[in-house]
Amino acid sequence: MQYKQHGFLRYLINRLLIPFRKVKQKPTDSLDKWAYHYMSDFFFVAFLEGPHSDFHGPTSGSTACVAIIRDKQLVVANAGDSRCVLSRKGQALNLSKDHKPDLEVEKDRILKAGGFIQVGRVNGSLNLARAIGDVEFKLNKSLPAEKQIVTANPDISTIELCDDDEFLVIACDGIWDCLSSQELVDFVRDQLTNETKLSVICEKVFDRCLAPSAGGEGCDNMTMILVQFKNASNNGPSAAEQPPSDQQSKLASSSAGTESN
Repeated sequence: MQYKQHGFLRYLINRLLIPFRKVKQKPTDSLDKWAYHYMSDFFFVAFLEGPHSDFHGPTSGSTACVAIIRDKQLVVANAGDSRCVLSRKGQALNLSKDHKPDLEVEKDRILKAGGFIQVGRVNGSLNLARAIGDVEFKLNKSLPAEKQIVTANPDISTIELCDDDEFLVIACDGIWDCLSSQELVDFVRDQLTNETKLSVICEKVFDRCLAPSAGGEGCDNMTMILVQFKNASNNGPSAAEQPPSDQQSKLASSSAGTESN
């Protein structure tokens, strides 16, 4: 679960992350059915506490990219321009879509809701088309949440994992502005040949993206989550050859960078 926030991380933790951990999946629900129902509700929390109530909390916002794995099924929900990428036999598979204002479906909603796009930004301000919060773009009380200028409505996708799947990356636009999905997969695979500590690999990705000066690409803040699957066959020993303590997926999360608007 990753949030690329622009101003209200503490609010997100208290209102979204902590309650999300308490939600239990009904035994009769499939993972994708549960995800569509509960993830959509969670993504809309900030909106529902905005113009339709007496809520006076923060007016900034955040993207959100959430991945849930159960057995062989992976569900990804995304609102904003963070991205989830799966490496399958070295091929980068995008499991989410970057919600940029110039995408036709986003542009159509923005214009119909009374907004405009200027220099690739919503109302000349926000450089993404979906986000939790940002209530100044959600003030049209005649429209439902999913039809506002900016919406928290997530795209949700499901995929069956297989033994060819090596690792999963969730990263914010500070990474994707500098590297394509395939370039990042290639870089991580190369690092995994010599490095076992995933947090170190995350830091090397940041170093690779960091701008040499305070201008141009590489000046945004950067966050990345890297998950290596236990069945990854091309990097290190196979799952059957590993000791019992290593029979789990490895998980590392690291973040670094500079704030930039």
